[in-house]
Amino acid sequence: MGSTRPEPLLSVVVPMFNEESVLPLFARRLRAVLDDLGEPYEVVAVDDGSTDGTAAGLAALRAGWPALRVVRLRRNSGHQAALVAGLLRGHGRYLVSIDADLQDPPETIVEMLRRARAEGLDIVYGVRVDRSTDGAFKRWTAGAYYRLMRRLVGKQVTAQAGDFRLLSRAAVEALRELPERSPVLRLVVPWLGFPSGEVTYQRHERAAGRTKYPLSRMVGLAAESVTSFSAAPLRFATWLGLAGVAVCGVLVVLAVAAWLGGATVSGWPSLYLAILFLGAVQLLCLGLLGEYVARIYTAVQGRPAYFVAADTADDVIPAGGAEVVADTAEEQPAAYVDTLR
Repeated sequence: MGSTRPEPLLSVVVPMFNEESVLPLFARRLRAVLDDLGEPYEVVAVDDGSTDGTAAGLAALRAGWPALRVVRLRRNSGHQAALVAGLLRGHGRYLVSIDADLQDPPETIVEMLRRARAEGLDIVYGVRVDRSTDGAFKRWTAGAYYRLMRRLVGKQVTAQAGDFRLLSRAAVEALRELPERSPVLRLVVPWLGFPSGEVTYQRHERAAGRTKYPLSRMVGLAAESVTSFSAAPLRFATWLGLAGVAVCGVLVVLAVAAWLGGATVSGWPSLYLAILFLGAVQLLCLGLLGEYVARIYTAVQGRPAYFVAADTADDVIPAGGAEVVADTAEEQPAAYVDTLR
């Protein structure tokens, strides 16, 4: 293991996946902000299985930036998993999570830290007040997501607050104690109930590269958020079933009345619509139930959300460049696997 380092005041956690093009600009802006703080800090860059030159770029930056740590995951595990990996490995009394695309300005970190220290806050959210740089569809879907989450989870979910936030050491340790393997942090963090505040900022265009959150991933995040934090869809399925029973009851009454009045005719439209309606309700209810069963199955398996292949703070990469890592999860030293427990 590496030598003992003094505890930094601030850890900045940056999940990265194929950010080669934006990395130099991001590093310049972030370092300028952090150096001006006059406080000890570290930057925990989590390479989430990048396939471009991100790893080489981080290695080059680290040669001239001692405060930069590089945590490399064995495979691409997803944005939330990379965030958790960085937060659980950060050493600072305060930890800030920020993406590398520069849509969230690093300069806002100074105000976050100032508010946390001056007001004794454990959480400071970065809240977007202007998303004009996003497309109309992105703004609409983002607004719909936050409205849905506030309705299902509660008003403690801050509207327009993503994963740009500051957490105290106490908040991170509370996260560590949770049994969830892959939490949705933008819902779990407000649920913790720590004293919190907000810092507003204007969201900018992505400095370079392509977004890592296309429509498919946004839909996946919404589904994960709903099923991991609320049983409302199951209740919705129950109400759909009751509505289906009520409609069928009405159809039965109408059919009996028509038979008694001698007005029965062989008509396929009513039968066709009834079958379609009941079939759709049943399939929807089965699908919702399946989502929750899948989450139970994943929890029972107990697989970690990610594996850490290397952390430069642990000196796991010798001078020759070869990694000292185990070949299997069973052989993997405990320091390489972080789980929420």
